[in-house]
Amino acid sequence: MDNVEIEDLLSSLGPVSIRRMFSGKGIYHHGVIFALYLFDELMLKADDETAPLFQAVGSRQWVYQREGRNPVAMPYWAIPDDAYDDPDEMAKWVRLAYEAGLRAEATKSKPTRKPRASAKIR
Repeated sequence: MDNVEIEDLLSSLGPVSIRRMFSGKGIYHHGVIFALYLFDELMLKADDETAPLFQAVGSRQWVYQREGRNPVAMPYWAIPDDAYDDPDEMAKWVRLAYEAGLRAEATKSKPTRKPRASAKIR
């Protein structure tokens, strides 16, 4: 799948940027990663809120397997088959992926506050 095809599939969201990463491509909207193209498959980001929706329609989660290590479930899921034939359905899943990306970014960018040292009493 070339970049033009990816952009077309995800066009309901608006303009996307595509950057090479790993052995595939990271897909961003307004600087937020929400999809990957890896192993000849387009995958959408999910989180605790949206992963059950992907699972309910039979999507497959990307599981990263390195030799000699335990598999790691990644937060990306295959696009439901029905979405490829229905632009409204694709728009729904793409929007959910972007929202999951926004939530992930918000979690990352929250500054952690250190507790104040208690004042010494003399």
